[in-house]
Amino acid sequence: MKLFRSNPWRGYAIPRVFGPFLYHTETVPRSAPQIDSLYHRISRAGDPRVPIVRVIDQWLEEGRDVQNSELHRFIRQLRKYRRFKHALQISEWLSEQRNHDLSPRDIANRLDLISKVHGLEEAEKYFDSIPDTSRITIHVYGAMLNCYAEHKSLDKAEATMQKMRELGFLKSPHSYNVMLILYSRMGKTEKLDNLVQEMENKGIYWDMFTINIRLNAYAATSDIKGIEKLLMKMEADPEITINWNAYAVAANGYSKAGLHKKAIEMLKKAEQLVSRKTWKSAYETFLTLYAAIQNKAEVYRIWTLYGGMGKVWNSGYLSMVSSLVKLDDLDGAEKILEEWESVTAFLDFRIPRVLITAYCKKGLLEKAEAYMDRLKGRGMEVDLITWDRLASGYHACGQVEKAVEAMKQALLAGVPGYKPNRFILAEHLEYLKEKGDVEAAEEILRLLRENCHFSTGICEKLRSYIHVESPSCKKAFDRLKEDDQMEGDDRFWMVRLPE
Repeated sequence: MKLFRSNPWRGYAIPRVFGPFLYHTETVPRSAPQIDSLYHRISRAGDPRVPIVRVIDQWLEEGRDVQNSELHRFIRQLRKYRRFKHALQISEWLSEQRNHDLSPRDIANRLDLISKVHGLEEAEKYFDSIPDTSRITIHVYGAMLNCYAEHKSLDKAEATMQKMRELGFLKSPHSYNVMLILYSRMGKTEKLDNLVQEMENKGIYWDMFTINIRLNAYAATSDIKGIEKLLMKMEADPEITINWNAYAVAANGYSKAGLHKKAIEMLKKAEQLVSRKTWKSAYETFLTLYAAIQNKAEVYRIWTLYGGMGKVWNSGYLSMVSSLVKLDDLDGAEKILEEWESVTAFLDFRIPRVLITAYCKKGLLEKAEAYMDRLKGRGMEVDLITWDRLASGYHACGQVEKAVEAMKQALLAGVPGYKPNRFILAEHLEYLKEKGDVEAAEEILRLLRENCHFSTGICEKLRSYIHVESPSCKKAFDRLKEDDQMEGDDRFWMVRLPE
């Protein structure tokens, strides 16, 4: 079995979207150079509600120039940092203002961005509008397959895959990997195995993505026999270069099955394969996996190794604090956060949010408040997810007035598409109605209309319920509660954000 390295539509496959052990998202602390360039102006314009083309237009009005190749580089960077809306705006500006002819790769990029920003239906419309001479390419069909897979549109993904077969585009493992991930996520094990068999029949060699996807699928269902059979096949094939990821995925499968000794065995093997280029992602993954099997000693050992490699990144602190919270070692988490605060130049609110969430779950609301006050004193803005978690904490402890105010602060963040926990929202509106505070309820509904994916019709029915109760309005109110009825305490920790 050989590794197939070429990738004819690299950047459009979805392994980085699915599966926590295939790719690792990182936050890199860095100080931006104090120079005036278009790239740095675009970098600083992070508000997705503000059109990025204004920055470009202003740059040009100042008598400066920008090459199309630079704008393509900006699009790639914005995609990397998940600023999809701005990336799409620049792509469209290139066509409209520069009459730039799109290559198949450019079209594939735009198709992917439209799917992320406007949804699958708009992506399909764009795909149908592409002339055949540009559409019938592996890049464009690969991107469309990727869109269907990301949106879990199984039937359409399979139809696109079949069309790619007919067009002779399935000559590498990469399109197969997209479908394998989709089958894995949707629990279609039989279809996954059939697709792997098709690859083998056609002589399409697996790459490490294929291997990791299959391991991840077995791990998700705790299929220990499947994990062990694939590991034996990998280890027996001299042409496969196994990486640390593969053993980490296997460790995750053993962990889920409660086989902690086997999980540790896999992690030890993975550790032997860590290189100077991979230690950061590897150690951060090991922290998470050792915490999952409640092995505090190994968590601290890996943390020591991490620190000994030089710089500790924000993503490392996030992994360590999250691991210690999972181990219920709040004292340890507090010490790590103190260290982070003393050395960081880039204040990433995701890190303290982990501890604040833990405080809220345990009812330690005074500690959560004190910590938030300290961070605000350092100039950090509390993000909407943290306000949402605090609202859940207040709600769980019966402090309804504070919960209402915290939810209002989350809504005031003005992030389009943010949806608060509907169960808690409904109870807060009911509380305000009983209290007679119609003005506060109206304010929350206004914020919901402006920033959330709640239809005007639903908001109006809720508004009517606040003022005068009627059967239809009460039904809409009850449905709002039912939508987030979940087992256990999970319903108190749901927060949904748009892509």
